[in-house]
Amino acid sequence: MNIKTTDKTIRKGCKDVWNAYMVKGARFTENDIPYCPTTATEIPKKIITWETAKEIYKKHRIRKNLEFKYDAFVCFYLDDYKFDGSRGIWHDANFCLKILRHFAGAITPDFSTYQDFPEPLKVYNTYRMRAFGYWLSQNGIPVINNVRWGTPETYRYCYDGIFSNSMVAIGTCGGSPRKLIDRSRFENGLKELVARLQPHTIIVYGSDQYDCFDELKAQGIRVIAYSSQTAKAFEGKVLHE
Repeated sequence: MNIKTTDKTIRKGCKDVWNAYMVKGARFTENDIPYCPTTATEIPKKIITWETAKEIYKKHRIRKNLEFKYDAFVCFYLDDYKFDGSRGIWHDANFCLKILRHFAGAITPDFSTYQDFPEPLKVYNTYRMRAFGYWLSQNGIPVINNVRWGTPETYRYCYDGIFSNSMVAIGTCGGSPRKLIDRSRFENGLKELVARLQPHTIIVYGSDQYDCFDELKAQGIRVIAYSSQTAKAFEGKVLHE
């Protein structure tokens, strides 16, 4: 069956993928990355993953208690397929917003920028982190910027859209810096983050038991680590919310 595609249809499809509505009123960097201000004013008391947040929401919905509030920030330090894709947060942002309204705030999505990704895809995923965060903040969700970098060529854009002297978040629950092969890349990117953004606080989802964090603490930067869901599982401390 042949389907006639008009220019208007193409433009509409592109707009849906691009989610242009998310960056309405935003300022942009020279690399066309939207600025996403950190709007969270307090340190998170607890950080949970998007999957856990959905489980909590589902339980309250079944109980018909949709006025509940849960004092935790929601993060997306997960495999991308668990929050991205055709039914993920980028394509069903309003569903995500409906859930996040019940929580204390959000760390902006951790869309992957793997070393073997094509460069345009890494730039696009950086764009999506800031665009989604900006949109959440415009809808009243307290936001902390997630920062993700790769090898040195990503430094050109991966710190874009984040204001200096703010609170930022990073994840250490994946391959780096736990894997020795990735540690120097992680440490170099962390140093670059501090040089460019001069954050007063770094939220770490995962372990901060590395020398690079001790050096930052010695510089007067506040580093606050939260055990990842995986670490809690190994410790036998996974809580049934």
